[in-house]
Amino acid sequence: MAEKFTGMLADFGAADLASAGGKGANLGELVRQGFPVPAGFVVTTAAYGTLMADTGLGAELEGLLKAGDAGAQIRALFAQARIPSRVIADIAAAYAALGGGPVAVRSSATAEDLPGAAFAGQQDTFLNVVGEQAVIRAVADCWASLWTERAVAYRQRQGIDPREVSIAVVVQDMVPADIAGVLFSANPVTGERSEIVVDASPGLGEAVVSGRVTPEHYVLDRAGRTRSYSPGAHEVVIRALAGGGTQESAGTGTRRAALDTEQLAELARLAVRAQDHFGRPQDMEWAVAGGHVYVLQARPMTALPPQPLRLNPFQRLMGPFFAEMFQVRPYPLDVSGWMQRGILAMLHGMAGSVGVVFPAVEELLPEEDGVVVRLVPPVPHPTVRTLGAPVSVARRARRFNPALWTQDSRFTTYLADIRRLNAQDPRALTWKGVIGLAEETFAAMRGITELRISYLPGAFVPQLKLRLLLLLLGKRHLGSALIAGAETRTSQANRALEELADYVRSQGELARAFTELEPRGLLSRVEHHPDFQEFSTRFQAFLSEYGHRETVSVVLSSTPTWSDAPEVVLGLIRSMTGERRQAADQTGQALEELKRHPALRIAALRRHLLSAVGAAKAGTAFREDSHFYATMVLPPLRRALSELGRRLSDGGVLADAAEVQHLRFEELAGMDDGGALPVAERERYRRLVLARAAKRRELEGIPLLDPALFAHKRPAPGTLVSGMPASRGQATGRVRIIRRPDEFGLLRSGEVLVCPYTNPSWTPLFQRAAAVVVDAGGIASHAAIVAREYGIPAVMATGSGTRDLQTGQLVLVDGTRGQVTAAVAEPSS
Repeated sequence: MAEKFTGMLADFGAADLASAGGKGANLGELVRQGFPVPAGFVVTTAAYGTLMADTGLGAELEGLLKAGDAGAQIRALFAQARIPSRVIADIAAAYAALGGGPVAVRSSATAEDLPGAAFAGQQDTFLNVVGEQAVIRAVADCWASLWTERAVAYRQRQGIDPREVSIAVVVQDMVPADIAGVLFSANPVTGERSEIVVDASPGLGEAVVSGRVTPEHYVLDRAGRTRSYSPGAHEVVIRALAGGGTQESAGTGTRRAALDTEQLAELARLAVRAQDHFGRPQDMEWAVAGGHVYVLQARPMTALPPQPLRLNPFQRLMGPFFAEMFQVRPYPLDVSGWMQRGILAMLHGMAGSVGVVFPAVEELLPEEDGVVVRLVPPVPHPTVRTLGAPVSVARRARRFNPALWTQDSRFTTYLADIRRLNAQDPRALTWKGVIGLAEETFAAMRGITELRISYLPGAFVPQLKLRLLLLLLGKRHLGSALIAGAETRTSQANRALEELADYVRSQGELARAFTELEPRGLLSRVEHHPDFQEFSTRFQAFLSEYGHRETVSVVLSSTPTWSDAPEVVLGLIRSMTGERRQAADQTGQALEELKRHPALRIAALRRHLLSAVGAAKAGTAFREDSHFYATMVLPPLRRALSELGRRLSDGGVLADAAEVQHLRFEELAGMDDGGALPVAERERYRRLVLARAAKRRELEGIPLLDPALFAHKRPAPGTLVSGMPASRGQATGRVRIIRRPDEFGLLRSGEVLVCPYTNPSWTPLFQRAAAVVVDAGGIASHAAIVAREYGIPAVMATGSGTRDLQTGQLVLVDGTRGQVTAAVAEPSS
């Protein structure tokens, strides 16, 4: 039986992507479900494949693809190619069966109209095509449009192999639209799922989708009732011509609504039906002709923000702390590996020790298509066991002194476990052995969890006691400053960096290299220049001691440590080689103010209060240092995961070893040997990685948690940015926005550091910054604590500092009031 190259739309459904392409499969599915779709047929991918095989285009295409950048040459080949006669005959017969009238001819590639990859406008559409020869030519032009520069570039960005893509073509009766446009079954700007958004304009919808007009804009509820309406400008109208083709003319400029109440209700009904059927919000094209509403296209919405969060007071209080940790979207391997089995397991253990249930990872980080879409600030749930928590906390506070935690045998065991894990070479292990090594790192993390459960009560109880005493003395404002300045591994690392910066300043040629070279070029020079051997030795010693520190966030195993990205550390040193700023001693000043209180003339009270200050400092040091030692798990874990990625890459599953981050840990653990998977399984995981990577790209620019949710409202007049006061004092300086660790070297001494978040790896910058302004975080975050230690003003949780301030802008930072205002430059003498 001869192969058939066309089929009516109803012959296809959602499962026929490979033969009908994304658009054809979706339209066929809608026809089967009774949607008002114009009649039509699909020229299947088999027709395209036959053209490639019978004309030799396939072989020529392969050669051009290997040469690269061959879009124009490929399209020229299509223009010259003779379409096989049996393909022409099928298209002609299908067109005649449709009635032989005006049609719309639309591309339907196998990689378009999919979740995470809409391919909107990437291939061509031809409207109001009349006549058999014109239809056949339009079909051929659709095939050629698979190779336009924009389509090729889009596929490259989506990681789609050009050899794997094919194309069908949809041919439908032309709808002579009176009004047409686009609708979204969810609000594409806010993410609100209870709203439907409709854009409309007179004439064909091409004017709307191409951006040629300012459309009428309706926001509807799910029943089609109008919540808001903005009139359109009707700049142009595109209409079908009687003999074929379209004509563009000036619009009327009429500002009245083109859609009536019944039409809006019908569009909303169709939107809800389509979303319910496909199981996700839809982006639909529609038209109204002769009073009837038609659906011309439906595809999943892409880049849709999550449903807006409504936070309760507890979430608003704690949200900034979690937002600071989750400034980068976690990969599936982050969530299912280090987070679920390491960090979150620790939080579950700590919460459970006081009878509280901490939310599961699925509640904290909900996913769509296997990718995290948002961060939901957790709300721990007390249980009956919580009633006994005060007794348990008091018992542990008495038994476990945070000042002595490193003498605990469990800490000694933990360090021995880390040494053992670091001694293992994952390259020498079987696949299951590497999985076992990763699991051992998670098990080692339980040592820190047990220590935190034991010693944190002894860290928090003294701080609570101190703050109560200060409240009674009317000195509550001194609490944060008094417990700053504790000796920690972080403060030791910062001093070690300062010593390296001092050495650089003392070496003329080395100092010039730090001034003239960017961090990556500087790294190469340090590693290979014989005159820099001494610095290289000192630098390696520093990395041996502190290189396990995270660069981005402690919750991510996917981001490099200091040892993995030594150029980040060189950037820190570079920023510290400038003029040294004299830090204000906020802790000393606060202590002096406290000692002047008349009540402290009583010796017993004075001893009691100063002892409370010392105990609170020890608690702060424990919190910081246990974080420092917890990150020692990261290097062996990262080596194990990297080795798994390398083997999957060698085995043809991944294009690059780093793509292993798109897989879940349980998926990796379920493989017998990722380097030698059966073909079907290899292809399944490859498609899964591509889909998750596409979804991740789709969500670029959408924050996990909008910091504006925590921004302080009603700022004072003249305030540029406001937030949470975190470190007292005022400072004037020029703004320097630093968004990522690889930008550390840009900060100059005396500038105001403005950043989206911080962690311990950012704190060396504070030794040169005049002040710190952070989008996220709170008064107990690393940025706030270290800012108080260095005596510089800090404003946290601004929500918009990196957006509203500009590098080079002269500002006054008031850390006491939590405000940033414009400053006036002093006139030069």
